[in-house]
Amino acid sequence: MSTTALEDRKILNGDPGGSADGPPLRIEPCGRRVRVVLAGQAIVDSTSVQYLFERDHLPVYYFPLADVDQTLLQRSEKTTHCPRKGDASYWSVRVGERVAQDAVWGYETPIEPAAGLAGHVAFYWKQFDHWYEEDEEVFVHPRDPYKRVDTLPSSRHVRIERDGVLLAESRRPVLLFETGIATRFYLPRADLKLDLLEESDTVSQCPYKGRASYYSARINGQVVPDIAWTYTFPVPEAPRLEQLVAFFDERVDTWVDGELRPRPVSNWS
Repeated sequence: MSTTALEDRKILNGDPGGSADGPPLRIEPCGRRVRVVLAGQAIVDSTSVQYLFERDHLPVYYFPLADVDQTLLQRSEKTTHCPRKGDASYWSVRVGERVAQDAVWGYETPIEPAAGLAGHVAFYWKQFDHWYEEDEEVFVHPRDPYKRVDTLPSSRHVRIERDGVLLAESRRPVLLFETGIATRFYLPRADLKLDLLEESDTVSQCPYKGRASYYSARINGQVVPDIAWTYTFPVPEAPRLEQLVAFFDERVDTWVDGELRPRPVSNWS
């Protein structure tokens, strides 16, 4: 059974493309056709989507209400208040026997900083089956246009240990540089001690890389769960990661060119 997506814990630090002392929220046009599907039916199909960038939050798509199939919406009694945006109304979505409860929200009379959200609604990602940008499925949350994810082949010498036990050693890693995330070292399977690794039931999704499956390690008779992951079929933008394996540097000792790197402190520590 799959567990909650580990990579869904990421939170933006500061507003996009700027520092944490920038405006608390910003609205920008997306420019992409975005569709949201439940039970095989498109709930919304729009080419007029807006991004909401809000400090300390992931990006959110806001859709013109006119582009939503409103015959599927049922107004809810739920309301919430946001000091940055105002009072939010909610709707549930029903498609046949499927109901996404309180899955849509919107600010019908937003306060001034969020005035651009009037006439728009947003959707809780996990309550729907599929999300598409143009004809490509996307996962977890909208891709942030201000975020970079670079994969670079390297000849650095990378050595991975846990409790003094060698788990991997490679001179042909692919380094992943992702905005706001510590450098990750992706290694060929041939350079891993595969006899110490076993497949986990855990899976996660990342909007920038795709679906990941995980490995646990058996070290000195003890199982260390979900110590490494791999993207067997990454999204087209990250082809160099295919079939490579990365370890959580938060949970292992990582030497790069003979120097022990400090363990980063993150949501995965």
